[in-house]
Amino acid sequence: MKLVFAGTPEVAVPALDALIASGRHEVAAVVTRPDAPAGRGRRLVASPVAERAEEAGIEVLKPVKPRDEQFLARLREIAPDCCPVVAYGALLPKVALDIPAHGWVNLHFSLLPAWRGAAPVQHAVMAGDEITGAATFLIEEGLDSGPVYGTVTEEVRPTDTSGDLLTRLAFAGSGLLAATMDGIEDGSLKAVPQPADGISLAPKITVEMAHVDWAAPALRVDRVVRGCTPAPGAWTVFRGERLKLIQAALVTDRTDLAPGELSVAKNNVYVGTGSHAVELLWVQPQGKKPMRGADWARGVRIAPGERAGAADVR
Repeated sequence: MKLVFAGTPEVAVPALDALIASGRHEVAAVVTRPDAPAGRGRRLVASPVAERAEEAGIEVLKPVKPRDEQFLARLREIAPDCCPVVAYGALLPKVALDIPAHGWVNLHFSLLPAWRGAAPVQHAVMAGDEITGAATFLIEEGLDSGPVYGTVTEEVRPTDTSGDLLTRLAFAGSGLLAATMDGIEDGSLKAVPQPADGISLAPKITVEMAHVDWAAPALRVDRVVRGCTPAPGAWTVFRGERLKLIQAALVTDRTDLAPGELSVAKNNVYVGTGSHAVELLWVQPQGKKPMRGADWARGVRIAPGERAGAADVR
């Protein structure tokens, strides 16, 4: 088939690579988000998908909105048979959905209908799911509601961050997407409607959702830290400033600390929760680089009984 691939971030690159490498289909063009400012200089930078497509000599389309008439006209000229999608980042209007003969097929990082929305991996980690996966489905106008072509499962490991899990799903899902294109082409795959039961939503994780509640059980604190790493980053407040929490560990034998209470040992720093303590392994103070929790604690000289989690953020 002739394909137009739509995707933007680094997590979409493995799928693009898989389609290019398959040799069975022609990736005629790539659709991605416009160049965006990045870094201290805020200079415009192309998306990872755009950079990979340019390396491969593939035409790159960067519509401000996918309903732009110039973009739609070019898409009609290319006349793709199917448009595979991975984390494109913009809603596709019906006029665009109707152009390819086999529609737009999305690789979504959950086992639909679980975790429909922008942040399925983060929500799976934060909810404590033991198994998740990826699914390919035909895009409709509803939110991730279209019929499913195929799935692949992935175990959520006890120490997984959302970044760890998403990386594995990106590679496992790339094979699924390539196989889905093959099955659509030869007619061996038919999309199956999603069940009406088991629907859960995964909206974008806000900064406020990443704010750690030390009164919650330690298991919940651990899941929030892992689910919000690397983005948007779990955080607490210490002495009126935000402290980013990069990595924590459960400490089941410490139940002597009140929620938010800090305790410093020679090479460790602990925080109390609603159940047992957690150890802060890596943190990032406001305006500084990431550092080991024990190094941070020694530098700020935590007083006995001092707590994290006060509300007055500067």
